Amino acid sequence: MARAQQGVEVEVEGRRILLRNLDKVFYPEAGFTKGEVVDYYRRVAPVLLPHLRDRPLTLKRYPEGVDGPHFYEKRCPRHRPDWFRTEAIWSEGNQDYIDYCVVDDLPSLVWLASIADLELHPSLSLVDDVERPTALVFDLDPGPPADLLACCEVALLLRRLLAALALEAFPKSSGSKGMQLYVPLSGATYADTKPFAHAVARLLERRHPQLVVERMAKALRGGKVLVDWSQNDPHKTTVCVYSLRARPRPTVSTPLRWAEVEKAARTGDAGGLVFEAGAVLRRVERVGDLFAPVLTLRQRLPAPAELERAAGA
Repeated sequence: MARAQQGVEVEVEGRRILLRNLDKVFYPEAGFTKGEVVDYYRRVAPVLLPHLRDRPLTLKRYPEGVDGPHFYEKRCPRHRPDWFRTEAIWSEGNQDYIDYCVVDDLPSLVWLASIADLELHPSLSLVDDVERPTALVFDLDPGPPADLLACCEVALLLRRLLAALALEAFPKSSGSKGMQLYVPLSGATYADTKPFAHAVARLLERRHPQLVVERMAKALRGGKVLVDWSQNDPHKTTVCVYSLRARPRPTVSTPLRWAEVEKAARTGDAGGLVFEAGAVLRRVERVGDLFAPVLTLRQRLPAPAELERAAGA
């Protein structure tokens, strides 16, 4: 490590990165600094990087910490190091190619942390086939007074429905107020997954109208859990597993065991599903990457008729 003007220059796997303002507090409630953000991402990299590799990444940057202004960034910053990987992807909305950041290695991850990219939002698809997601996602978003516990109930309902379709799903906390379920897939396009996810959400709303809503309108969401199917789209992203969140404390989107979700629903206490950065690092040391099967399991998306049969069951 060498001192450089207005910062500290570090070497990460042969790449030199200038880190500035490491003492700046990014999470005031916890006293969690920018230096601790960089350190968290450095230490969690072995389990995080496989979920970022080869994916277009949208940045969510907080230069002044979580209490300051923030902005999303699809186009990789122009001041990036010359070794940082980007991939040009066509944008219909912009009628132009956008150079997305692609994070394949530790230096790239550390550099993003150094520019206050607190949250990591990768695509569900890979850069070499942007129309084919490798997973389908259900984003469970509770409308107050519904909470994380209500999300557990809906997640278990979703799990049973998907199991009837011979699909395995993997839960994670959002690191904010909700949960997400990932269903690994092979061969499907967004034109397949988005209507399928919408049909599943509609079915759950019909079966459990007091608990589930599939429409975005805020007037409909009070006390219910929105099963957000719309994330299954090439233009949208979902927060990455192991990403920090810009909440009052440094909470993390964390893989969960189904047994943990079941216990929360059974006991009426979802507090054990909320993890901060330090707890996630200890958890990874103990259990490894609970989300690893999302990268390797390949499942076929059921035909619409199969879902209709499940609906009638």
